[in-house]
Amino acid sequence: MKSVKEISVESKILKRLQNSPNCLKLVHYLFEDEELQEMQDYANNVSIKRLGYNDHGPVHMRQVCGNAIKMLNILHESGIQTSLEKEEIGTFEDSMCAIILAGLMHDLGMMIGRQGHEEMSVVLAKPLIERALMHVFPDNLHRRVIIRSLAIEAIIGHMSSRKIHSIEAGVILIADGCDMTKGRARIPLALNTTPRVGDIHKYSANAINRISIHHGENKPIRIDIEMSGDVGFFQIEEVLLTKIDVSPAKQFVELYAGVEGQEMKCYL
Repeated sequence: MKSVKEISVESKILKRLQNSPNCLKLVHYLFEDEELQEMQDYANNVSIKRLGYNDHGPVHMRQVCGNAIKMLNILHESGIQTSLEKEEIGTFEDSMCAIILAGLMHDLGMMIGRQGHEEMSVVLAKPLIERALMHVFPDNLHRRVIIRSLAIEAIIGHMSSRKIHSIEAGVILIADGCDMTKGRARIPLALNTTPRVGDIHKYSANAINRISIHHGENKPIRIDIEMSGDVGFFQIEEVLLTKIDVSPAKQFVELYAGVEGQEMKCYL
């Protein structure tokens, strides 16, 4: 059974896709896919209960999907073409379908473990991607091939350990880094009280109050981060900035962050 938070994020995703019938058809299919839901739930169990990491389950994957959709829409509204559009091999809707698939499946590899989970995510996601695309584009092999390939690039590149080349994959990389608010660390902090390697990520995420993504002033996308304490800077500098720095979408992003009640600092 889905949580209230999952349903809430799904509602936001659906609203952002109102003008894209094929994307709506895709997300409705994925939100109703029982196997995908079970895989996301189990990935979260392994991440939180077995390994002591932050949320890597259905809420996180939906949040990353929602972040990516919002960023891609901002780029589109700003007149920035996606890689598929620029190369004249696909449409904006094809790019959107790819980031939806990648967002909702990028951490499935956490079902197996943390090490190399991006590669395992590709292995686990591929049959689900093919099934979903056959449902949406049963008579269009070309679209299925390019969307699947782009989604796989985004999945395997979301840890910034492998060089990626498309704007779409770059958007997923940043969207993943943007999901680091305190709600993501709440459960692992409550369950795991014994100090262990990697705890700094939980405590730094717990200091992030709010992240907002909207149109920027000097660049198309602006990311604002409000923190309750300085420990949140670790999450920004070691996670988000690392991902933005290697993202093909870096040139389109400006980043501001600061502790609540203090002036925001421009990072990009």
